[in-house]
Amino acid sequence: MVSNSWSLLGAVLIVATTFGIGVWGSRSARTTSDFSAARQLVREEHNAAAISGEYLSAASFLGVAGLVVKDGVDALWYPIGFAAGYLALMLFVAAPMRRSGAYTLPDFAEARLDSLRLRALCTALVVLIGWLYLVPQLQAAGLTLAAIVRSPYWVGVSAVALIVLISVATGALRAVTLVQAFQYWVKLFAITLPAFALFVVFFASSPHQALDEPVPPVFPQDTTVHIDADVRLQVSEPVWLADGTGTVYLQPGEYSMAAGTDLRFPAGAAVPVVAGAEADNASWLRPQDDGISGLLETYSVIIATFLGTMGLPHVLARFYTNPSGHGARRTTLYVLAMLGAFYLFPTIFGLLSRLYVPQLLVTGETDAAVLLLPQAMLGNWLGGLLAAITAAGAFAAFLSTSSGLVVSVAGVLSSREVMRGRTLDFRFAAVLACLVPTVLALPADNHDIARSVGLAFAMAASTFCPVLVLGIWWRGLTAAGAASGMVVGGSLVMTAVGLTQFTEYADSWWVTLVRQPALVTVPIAFAVTYAISRATRARIPAGVGRVMLRLHAPDRLGFLDGRLTAGAVEQPSTEGRHQR
Repeated sequence: MVSNSWSLLGAVLIVATTFGIGVWGSRSARTTSDFSAARQLVREEHNAAAISGEYLSAASFLGVAGLVVKDGVDALWYPIGFAAGYLALMLFVAAPMRRSGAYTLPDFAEARLDSLRLRALCTALVVLIGWLYLVPQLQAAGLTLAAIVRSPYWVGVSAVALIVLISVATGALRAVTLVQAFQYWVKLFAITLPAFALFVVFFASSPHQALDEPVPPVFPQDTTVHIDADVRLQVSEPVWLADGTGTVYLQPGEYSMAAGTDLRFPAGAAVPVVAGAEADNASWLRPQDDGISGLLETYSVIIATFLGTMGLPHVLARFYTNPSGHGARRTTLYVLAMLGAFYLFPTIFGLLSRLYVPQLLVTGETDAAVLLLPQAMLGNWLGGLLAAITAAGAFAAFLSTSSGLVVSVAGVLSSREVMRGRTLDFRFAAVLACLVPTVLALPADNHDIARSVGLAFAMAASTFCPVLVLGIWWRGLTAAGAASGMVVGGSLVMTAVGLTQFTEYADSWWVTLVRQPALVTVPIAFAVTYAISRATRARIPAGVGRVMLRLHAPDRLGFLDGRLTAGAVEQPSTEGRHQR
């Protein structure tokens, strides 16, 4: 990896600027409503920028380009699903959820189904999904610092976890809407300007290897590759290389390389790729080249990302800042436009990285493509400046999402159902919310960030999606049905997560479903929720008609100022959720 003081400077500047804006913006916040719901007077376009800033995580900024480098056009379903999830949210959830008066998913479950036990289950799932989503953010932090300053992977993980913890526990980011909106524009600028500049350089330079030829990518110059973790390489064309013991001739096949190995390739040598990546450029540009397994993975990714967005704990709470259900729906429409604009550009980085940083295909660390491409293409002060911009965008990505997730998880953990709801409890909960994913992220230093985030989406789609969709649109949902569906769906996803540790190099259709389980788990969760609700229809909560009227009545009828039920959820208190 190339040491780059420019990139480190960009990362430091974005952290300092984020803290400064947060402290400055929080000066006018005085009441609980200011912190938790921004007085519910945030304009739709400003709230959309804040949602986009919180939603565009490391999986979007780094992971999408990394998957494109490895998997080609098949990886484009990830950004499509990440953006299209807000279409499902706009159509089915945004406006009714805002009208409900519920601030969080546990609030909605309790108010809609009148069950404290169901609220406790939802609380546990919010924490679990938050942790699953936090792990890849911290993985990205370790990868980013390792790429720009050659620090050990654990240093980046620990440093960003500490920064996020300080910002949340001290209240430095209390002006959440302002900070998250700022970070969206930082990320958009940090991906668009380098993409345009590098594309111009590409077209102005000499001819390169075509990306549609049925041959593997090649090294443009003599390249030394350091293997940081054990990898399994797939060689599609014979290649000469030096591995420290002398010159080695590799025939087509698969080879295991131990961590710490240095491989030296001459200019023009074919690039071996990590097992599972597309070995030649023609296959890389051809969709669904791997048969039924690829088709199953594509549909599973679509279902997970399309339906999982509505179940992410840090997403729905932001709609509470809108003054009405109509405003929530308009906000979602703006979010779709903003996400669509952003996701055009990681693809450009993926395409160019296949040509200019092919060594990432050898190490498997393709998530670093966005960080390393500017220096690889330019190698001068301009490349350093563009690298600093992309590093700043990467830090904005995992800082914004991590902070939002920690606030959500800590708010749930410090609530009166778990602790006593005091400010001190919130700070202790914030430590716990950071510590657990940090420990989980430390040994996982060579996983695709976007795929890791995909498991969090699969969990959300298999648990909260059936409860939200059926709870909003079907009168017959019961607490028993909702709990059964969440337990079954969540258990199946966690079983799949455990099995992935034993199927790393296996390749078959059932292994694909283990790695991306939403195609199976989501329909099962819906079916179980519906079946148990029908079997327990005598337990449908009293007053469900009044609740459904509140969810679907037009805003102009004036139901918005009430509560779902007489004992329903109160406004989030200063204690516990004061940071929000």
